Amino acid sequence: MSVTTPKGPQLAVLPTAAEDDTRSRVQVLQPSGWPMPKGYANGMAAEGLIVVTGGVIGWDAEERLADGFVAQVRQTLSNIAAILTEAGARPEHLVRLTWYVVDMDEYLSNLKELGKIYRTIFGAHYPAMALVQVVRLVEKAARVEIEATAVIPR
Repeated sequence: MSVTTPKGPQLAVLPTAAEDDTRSRVQVLQPSGWPMPKGYANGMAAEGLIVVTGGVIGWDAEERLADGFVAQVRQTLSNIAAILTEAGARPEHLVRLTWYVVDMDEYLSNLKELGKIYRTIFGAHYPAMALVQVVRLVEKAARVEIEATAVIPR
């Protein structure tokens, strides 16, 4: 049996915010030579209990949607944080977020404020993320829907 060395870029594993937590097995994957992403990770590796949310939107417990895109993002991220807490997960356990927005320009024109909201709720932990523009969401007045995946170390 022969062993070959991959010819692709070298892979760096960066410590997460919880690097001093010896139970943490969530790692940021950053190929060497690639520029550092801003506000997301290129990849994540994790081992443990998987926590997956459905598509979460920006409504409260009475199913009232927040008014406007930024307010809906704030409520959506708060709702995700509540679901993670229910499972015993913390923000640093997030490994993936998939955002669905009905207006990409609305997202792009609010990046600074969205970043502040994100950091207020989840801190400076940035999982792998994808952003997709969709024609509409199930709830007609919803402007954003986000799916989250977290891994709680065992």
